[in-house]
Amino acid sequence: MSESNPEPAANTGAAARGASPFPPVRAVSLAAPLRWLAAGVSDLERAPLAGMAYGTAFALMGWLVWLVFRHAYQYTTALTAGFLLVGPFVCTGLYDISRRIERGETVRLADTVAAWRANLGAFSLFALALTIIMLIWARASLVTFALFFSTGMPTLTNFLARVASPEHWDFIVTYFAVGGLFAALVFAISVVSVPMMLDRGTDTVVAALTSVRALLANPGPLALWALLIVLVIGMGFATLFIGLVVAAPVVGHATWHAYRDLVGPASEG
Repeated sequence: MSESNPEPAANTGAAARGASPFPPVRAVSLAAPLRWLAAGVSDLERAPLAGMAYGTAFALMGWLVWLVFRHAYQYTTALTAGFLLVGPFVCTGLYDISRRIERGETVRLADTVAAWRANLGAFSLFALALTIIMLIWARASLVTFALFFSTGMPTLTNFLARVASPEHWDFIVTYFAVGGLFAALVFAISVVSVPMMLDRGTDTVVAALTSVRALLANPGPLALWALLIVLVIGMGFATLFIGLVVAAPVVGHATWHAYRDLVGPASEG
């Protein structure tokens, strides 16, 4: 469990929390994301083989993105977005590893692979929601291409020229604004939702709304957390995906500690 003791965030309707399924959310300091990363590194050091097994799975997904880029690059961004969209779900095993470490239990990879079965209905619904968002983003991505390349899908050279040239700022702004909107939506509903479903058996709606509440209570720290995730995973991408073997489990373990800091027990309500 994280060493910090964040203060409970203000929460309207707290007096009526008696029968509410929603747990309290806490306010954390701006430095909290750095502490979560450090805790993630520590967890990976304590269970390196299990953690890096999941990291290897992420690296393989990265190489799949690269293969698609070589043969159908216009789908690369959509597939990359999908890679990030399903990340919280794939990381369930990493959350379970951190939970076992926290409890002082023995960590075995085989015991964590099917951790999602403990709350199958909620995990399935959440995975469906992420899949729908991913498919909508894939369509939005292609529509954006179509709007700015009316003569057909561009060649790789033309695409890179547009992205690199400030003359095509309208394409750049539109494309990244659309992508950013979907990324923000996924981040908002998944900050703590999957660890919470694993740890407390919470249903999908309560977990997603708790995640949004945590974000609203901590916009600054969680904006920094989002940036750190992009930077760490980005470094994994920049090393031909080999770095994901370490980067992905560190972020996964750190997310568990973010959940433990941000969501308090019902007794705090």
